[in-house]
Amino acid sequence: LLDVPQPKQQLVHIHPGPEDLGRVYQPTMAINASPGAFLEAISVATKTKDSDYLPNAHDSYLKWSIPSPGDQGQINMGGLVHKLCDELSDDAIITNGAGNYASWIHRYYRFRSFQSQFAPNSGSMGYGLPAAIGAKLRFPERQVVCFAGDGCLQMTIQELGTAKQYGVNIIVIVVDNGMYGTIRMHQERSFPYRVSSTELINPDFAQIAEAYGFFSGTAETDDQFNALFQAALEEAKPCLIHLKTNPEEITPTMTISQLRDRSSN
Repeated sequence: LLDVPQPKQQLVHIHPGPEDLGRVYQPTMAINASPGAFLEAISVATKTKDSDYLPNAHDSYLKWSIPSPGDQGQINMGGLVHKLCDELSDDAIITNGAGNYASWIHRYYRFRSFQSQFAPNSGSMGYGLPAAIGAKLRFPERQVVCFAGDGCLQMTIQELGTAKQYGVNIIVIVVDNGMYGTIRMHQERSFPYRVSSTELINPDFAQIAEAYGFFSGTAETDDQFNALFQAALEEAKPCLIHLKTNPEEITPTMTISQLRDRSSN
């Protein structure tokens, strides 16, 4: 995150409106240009004679995109999302709301076609489910998978009824870690161990979906998820899979314990 008004990092702020340059953050360099004009200019200015730079950078990106092995007997979110690249068609649509769970999607899923991700701006929770319904109505021939956190889904959970009523056959994957994960992350980073109003007592999402007429099930291991997801792909009605994940795994790169240790030092 950037400190206001003077970031600790070097900041280059590019914006077509000069009135916005330096309005909130004091940049190291302010450039008054449209995105298109800037990219066109910098593509010439940054050409390098080092032919190894781009291949090496791409290789680093690919290595960063490979999920690490998870704890045996638990859900490995990185591996789960990465595996969906092989299970879903190239034009499959992924939707998500706001929450730390979405960081696994953005890091490990490969979007391979235009208009294949629907995601919110400015941390709008509850977006994933209605977005999935809208996407499936617009593109009925394409697979549509919605990722939703446990807190995120409960912002718009009533839309399960909309999906069933109109025969919108989407797959909903609920990532349940029993908390508002993003807010908890900020609490632990700034005030370790001082947790306030971020824990959730959740319902059985699979039973709620079943009551709406969905095919549904609960997974606490990778094998359980794989079996449920294969069944969901073959179903002729909307589906929901309730994932129970390890609350310690707050981001793809850090646990709550690691975050506390780093914040305390």
